[in-house]
Amino acid sequence: MKSLTLQKSVSIAVLLFGIHIYVQNTINPREGYSPQIGALVEMLDDLKSRVTRSVQNLSQRQTDFLLDDDANRIGALILHLAATEKYYQVYTFENRGYNSEESKKWQTPMRLGTKARKELVGKPIDFYLNSWNEVREETLRLLKTKDDKWFAAKTSGGNMNNHWAWYHVMEHQANHMGQIRMLTKRMNN
Repeated sequence: MKSLTLQKSVSIAVLLFGIHIYVQNTINPREGYSPQIGALVEMLDDLKSRVTRSVQNLSQRQTDFLLDDDANRIGALILHLAATEKYYQVYTFENRGYNSEESKKWQTPMRLGTKARKELVGKPIDFYLNSWNEVREETLRLLKTKDDKWFAAKTSGGNMNNHWAWYHVMEHQANHMGQIRMLTKRMNN
């Protein structure tokens, strides 16, 4: 009996190891983009899809969950990711910060904090994800118009290059993905 159980355990372990090897991912430049930008696009979209998968089925109560008085709601964090990406769009493609209209829309989710805790509540998770989707569509459209020479160039008046700016957007997504996953584990489902 123990021998049969051991055989089943070994078979399962080999199967799982084989599946793990099979599903390992690679980063390949997305077609239609210059090589380095295309690789970044793949990474940005991979992170976005992971965040989306972890929140797409949240209820209203879960979307608005507040861990404590200083925390941020999951919906607000998703909108914060969109706001950050929007900022880097205008910064790297247009060499500016938010204009007055963009500030009205994006400043609260960009800053988060008390105002966001009060205002960014009561909307379904799809509202936040759709906002991020719209920003991402524009990012992808704009990145297609650039090449790796632009990617390596310094931002206007800044000390970073465009590659680093977009790396920071990706890094920002990864950091908040961890925060969002922690929040989903801490809420009482």
